[in-house]
Amino acid sequence: MLRVLLLILFPVAIADAELCKPDAQNAFKVRLSIKTALGDNAYAWDANEEYLFKAMVAFAMRRYSSKSKTQISNVLLCNVTDRVSFWFVVTDSSKNVTTVPGSEVEAAIRMNRHRINSAFLLSEKTLQFLKITSTLSPPVEPSTPVWLIVFGVVLCLIVAGIVFLVVAGIQQRKKKNKESTERENLEEKGDVTVTVENGIPCEALDLKAGHINGVFAADDERFTSL
Repeated sequence: MLRVLLLILFPVAIADAELCKPDAQNAFKVRLSIKTALGDNAYAWDANEEYLFKAMVAFAMRRYSSKSKTQISNVLLCNVTDRVSFWFVVTDSSKNVTTVPGSEVEAAIRMNRHRINSAFLLSEKTLQFLKITSTLSPPVEPSTPVWLIVFGVVLCLIVAGIVFLVVAGIQQRKKKNKESTERENLEEKGDVTVTVENGIPCEALDLKAGHINGVFAADDERFTSL
């Protein structure tokens, strides 16, 4: 019975070895930097971690295509090193003797990359699929639409301009009222003729008292009667 079991498993092992090997068709190399990413909290890469990786790849394949029947047993790992790096392939669940095209595996990995990274507490820099390009994070969209931000800025500028014009008008009106008040105060002192030039009151002339010219005053004294 044991011999029969060995005869059954031996060809399967040979087939798996042919499917999963460095640079094999549809094979991908993975490199993990667990110590770099987690430091003192780094975990050891063992059979349990390998099982989780296979499960995540099978999950990615099934999520990528609803027709996929990929099982954990369809994900093959080989050439595992202590550093840690390894190669993997995904076999066709219906035939189990051929591998799934690399384009489908790549698309599934890219679609579920964040889920795979999260499972191992790593990032795209510390969990690298060497033949699969990194997936870029979607651009962060502001919670407020851009057009609304622009509208708010323009509205603020308009309001600021209106406030400036109102304040300037009030100050100009106060200045005119002050000049008018000063002019009225001068006129209230008597019959005084006030000359205003450019808004500035000039020297006032008292029309009742008149203005004595010093030259004529001297002549009047000289011809005064005895």
